[in-house]
Amino acid sequence: MKNVVVIDYGMGNLLSVRRAFEFCGAHVEITSVPGRVERAEYLVLPGVGAFADGMSELESRDLVKAVRRFAKTGRPFMGICLGMQMMMEAGEEFGIHKGLALIPGTVSMIAKEGPDGSSHKIPHIGWNGLFPPHDNGRWDNTILHGISPGESAYFVHSFSAVPAHPDNDLAGCFYNGLRLCAVLQSGNVYGCQFHPEKSSSVGLRIIDNFLKIQPIRQ
Repeated sequence: MKNVVVIDYGMGNLLSVRRAFEFCGAHVEITSVPGRVERAEYLVLPGVGAFADGMSELESRDLVKAVRRFAKTGRPFMGICLGMQMMMEAGEEFGIHKGLALIPGTVSMIAKEGPDGSSHKIPHIGWNGLFPPHDNGRWDNTILHGISPGESAYFVHSFSAVPAHPDNDLAGCFYNGLRLCAVLQSGNVYGCQFHPEKSSSVGLRIIDNFLKIQPIRQ
């Protein structure tokens, strides 16, 4: 049985995350203890809310350094929604705020208009298909292994990650013609802008793939 630590910093939908990982056969521990975060076998950073508030809550619990240390170990790490956004270097919600800087890039507000000038609702809410950046089979041996392009996940967000390097962009979705980053990867560090715990069978397959990842030797 895989042991998963879910970080509690006061801004995550912890119950649904716990249930989804337990359904996939994991033992789940929810904690805000920095030392326990660093020693995790598998680590999950969920989150709902504003970027600055999330980073402030992590800082107030002395969790920022613990998360950064864990990310360097090569053990599997997943950020969900706000958790993914905080993996970036900075967020632009209510000013510029520093992130965890695990993946180069920033988090910016979703444009209010599509490429053709038509308007759309913000936030982006609902089911949307996942697509690779190129048809190059990059999903093999990742958390999206076995997911077919176009299969849908459930999104709720007003801001979107913009990775600095294309190699970190694992999947995107399209909203009124805009391509939004949906999944990030850097080694065994993954971020999902959508909620896998609310994405039915697709989300459970992604969680199951995550639990099959083997640590990278450092």
